[in-house]
Amino acid sequence: MGRAIARGAVLWIGSAVAFAAAPARHVPTVDDLLNVPTVGAAQISPDGARVAYTVTSANFKEDAFVSQIWVANAATGETLQITRGDKSSTSPRWSPDGQWIAFLSNRIKDKNQVFAISVAGGEAAQLTKSETAINSFAWSPDGKTIAFAAPEPDAQAKKDRKEHLAEYEVVRGDYAFAHLFTLDVAEALKAAVKGRQRTKGTDKSVSSFSWSPDGTRIAFAATKNPDLIQSVTSDVYVLKLSDDSVAGIVSQPGPDTNPKWSPDGKQIVFQSAMGNKRYFASNTRLAVVPAQGGTVRSLTPDFDEDPFLIDWMSGGVYFGASRKTASHLFRLDPATGSIETVSSPDGFMGNGFSFSKDGKRVAFTAGSPTSLPELFVSDLSPFHPRALTKITEQANNFLLGTREVISWQSQDGATIEGVLIKPADFDPKKKYALLCVIHGGPTGVDRPVLLQPDARYYPSDIWAARGALILKVNYRGSAGYGEKFRKLNERNLGVGDAWDVLSGVDYLIGKGWVDPARVGCMGWSQGGYISAFLTTSTTRFQAISDGAGISNWATYYYNTDITPFTINYLGTDPVEDPEIYRKTSPISYVKGAKTPTLIQHGENDKRVPIANAYELRQALEDRGVPVEMVVYKGFGHGINKPKAMRAVMTHNLVWFNHYIFGDPKPDLAHPDVPKKDSKADKDDKDEEKKAE
Repeated sequence: MGRAIARGAVLWIGSAVAFAAAPARHVPTVDDLLNVPTVGAAQISPDGARVAYTVTSANFKEDAFVSQIWVANAATGETLQITRGDKSSTSPRWSPDGQWIAFLSNRIKDKNQVFAISVAGGEAAQLTKSETAINSFAWSPDGKTIAFAAPEPDAQAKKDRKEHLAEYEVVRGDYAFAHLFTLDVAEALKAAVKGRQRTKGTDKSVSSFSWSPDGTRIAFAATKNPDLIQSVTSDVYVLKLSDDSVAGIVSQPGPDTNPKWSPDGKQIVFQSAMGNKRYFASNTRLAVVPAQGGTVRSLTPDFDEDPFLIDWMSGGVYFGASRKTASHLFRLDPATGSIETVSSPDGFMGNGFSFSKDGKRVAFTAGSPTSLPELFVSDLSPFHPRALTKITEQANNFLLGTREVISWQSQDGATIEGVLIKPADFDPKKKYALLCVIHGGPTGVDRPVLLQPDARYYPSDIWAARGALILKVNYRGSAGYGEKFRKLNERNLGVGDAWDVLSGVDYLIGKGWVDPARVGCMGWSQGGYISAFLTTSTTRFQAISDGAGISNWATYYYNTDITPFTINYLGTDPVEDPEIYRKTSPISYVKGAKTPTLIQHGENDKRVPIANAYELRQALEDRGVPVEMVVYKGFGHGINKPKAMRAVMTHNLVWFNHYIFGDPKPDLAHPDVPKKDSKADKDDKDEEKKAE
């Protein structure tokens, strides 16, 4: 019965949207898509009666996506906004007595500090005045103390160096190690404090941590330094607060992270590679170790996906994991190793699970093919989710495509799934343009959720309304399909991925739905790399957009901030095996390139350094291939501000509108932009408002 009710609860939102949207729907604009708010960070109160969450909206005046904290009544669904302003408030956390919500905000000098606000009302109080931005924090079980992790401030010697020799950085030599600090809440409520530093030194940098049930110890994970390449060195430690002593309890090859205590404080469960250094495409395990250290025992040796540990409660160990395009909540019995799927139905797509103190109620966000992600609350037995927000109403007047999951066979026989977006008035007898959108990762996954997750890079629904099918390919290497599938592109990057995209195109052409003369492809990061590979290795597409993509694995390897990624997938470095780097690099096939290509890249991208973009652009230009390259100033690997996202979407929109739909060729350097009101016009409007 719980399963049947849950299915109705999730689909109810979609039904309401369809009914309410009927009167006057229109195709969303780029700004419409950017202005749709999103919910996240669900945190249920200890008694399960209320849920704190964030709503994130575009603020074009500040050119930022700003998050504010809201609270929903779990019984009535009544909601209340509790933070405001032009700066974000994030990571809400309830005090153990449920009277306070602590959170992070960059409202002071654009640097995250811990604040707290009374649920009864009033202004937020700043609790910390850390010299560096705080990464994360957690209340102690008795609510008297807050622990937080933050980079250690620059030592005086470094400040003196800057004063005498100007500012410079020694690569792989200058680090700001993150450490644990604590503060007394009663003291901090009177005046913000720097906090007491609990861990020190330059032999480890703290990441995730959690309090012991008795509040006397903190378990934490730490790498040898904060460099991204050191994730493989992450081990688990226990800090004893009485004397600040630190004991290592897990030290094995591969990352061990995200420790959580057993309810009795005698054991610690954590995410582990179980000694595997080649862990990128391998299954993560949940493992347990005695709190004082000892033998590590894997709890999930037969679970064929990556479990994300949530917590260990009286009912068992809870974790989230993907199952194809779905994402579920699971419960593990640590004694027997048995695993139960808690959430339902099969297609459930939940995220960010948070439990009440007694472990009987859970809050989370979940979306569906007909709804944006909404905030939900549910008892665990039976699982019966109720929506507490109505964010989907923001899209009621949009004419949107439909979402469904399809599958096909790739060139080597592998079964590939994808999300297909169809026009609202889809007619199987017509032939449509086809645009492929490829996710990053490669261990990302596309899910059939309304307007998610790439609506701020690629305006799929605008194209669907114009008469295009959109295919989002969960190519080999994607999460949700097991370890064997994730490893299908080891030493076969680009090559096998291209098979998966091209076979998906052929599948839809074979159904008679696609005009083969109007097919395009686009993607960001790993999706950009696959798009670049298709640019140079096939002429099947009429246009391609490569966002932050790799064009030459050797160039990438020597310049990226995460070199182990390359070794995990290709096996070794370019000197030892130049052939595998040649085979998998788009630049190797550029002699046959013909496809008009738009290249988009962040100016300061360290993950995929911009040299990759320049290399591909020049190689295409040398061969007379139509190419445009746009550099988004001040951005790294992702574009995360509204105005620049508007540019990214607009550039993709006009590029494919020209090559797929026949619109005039865009002049990206001289776009049409709305004219600003003159002062006289503004004065006239002000007078009109006064008269009204």
